[in-house]
Amino acid sequence: MSRNLFLGACLSSLVVLAALISFVWTPYDYSALSIPEKLQPPNVEHWFGTDHFGRDMFSMIMVGARTSIAVALVAVGIGMALGVPLGLTAAARKGSWLDEVIMRGNDLVFAFPSLVIAILITAVFGAGAINAIIAIGIFNIPVFARITRGAALSLWEREFILAARVSGKGAARISVEHILPNVANLLIVQGTIQFSLGILAEAGLSYVGLGAQPPTPSWGRMLADAQTMVSFAPHLALIPGVAIIVTVLGLNLLGDGLRDWLDPRIRVARA
Repeated sequence: MSRNLFLGACLSSLVVLAALISFVWTPYDYSALSIPEKLQPPNVEHWFGTDHFGRDMFSMIMVGARTSIAVALVAVGIGMALGVPLGLTAAARKGSWLDEVIMRGNDLVFAFPSLVIAILITAVFGAGAINAIIAIGIFNIPVFARITRGAALSLWEREFILAARVSGKGAARISVEHILPNVANLLIVQGTIQFSLGILAEAGLSYVGLGAQPPTPSWGRMLADAQTMVSFAPHLALIPGVAIIVTVLGLNLLGDGLRDWLDPRIRVARA
């Protein structure tokens, strides 16, 4: 196991563990207000201090991890569930009108960043975590479609695909039985990377008020609330900022380590 994979797995597991524990236990009620205890620095009772409403920051970070992971996980799932079949279809029909329609549709989605898509969705349906999931998920679809198509095109020229054609298998069956298993490693690595980007996107959307709405804690919302109090309560911004950094760093290291671990050429070279 590479150092990146081990370190990334440890950091990611720490965040996931905090999110899972928050379902059954937090040191304090994250929604309970206590004005007399507001803006306390980190201490024995409140490990990460309290915010401007007296809420426990450690409890909010735990629940915020749950929010970020849920949004990013579902958004990546939407991207993979729709993008991978589109990429396989485009590769199987290379040069056809269907290939052109799929890829030009991907270009159209790429022209609108997730923040712009979120603003459009919010203008119609209102702000919320569900709309953030939809916006990030829509942006992930062309990412997975392009990667799947690019990896599949090189496989369609291989001898084992020719053998499958000779045996009478159709394009759809070949894509599922032969192409998809051979691009799964690449999709797993890309999914890890998109997961980290999804957490960043969720934090950015929450920062501008388009993500999870109060009283549900969100790391991006915590940063937005802290921006006017950094001078006298820096822990309000530092703690959620460090949480985002640790999570994204862990996922990126995990993705880099998985790429090396799943690539047989790198394993052979190291051996």
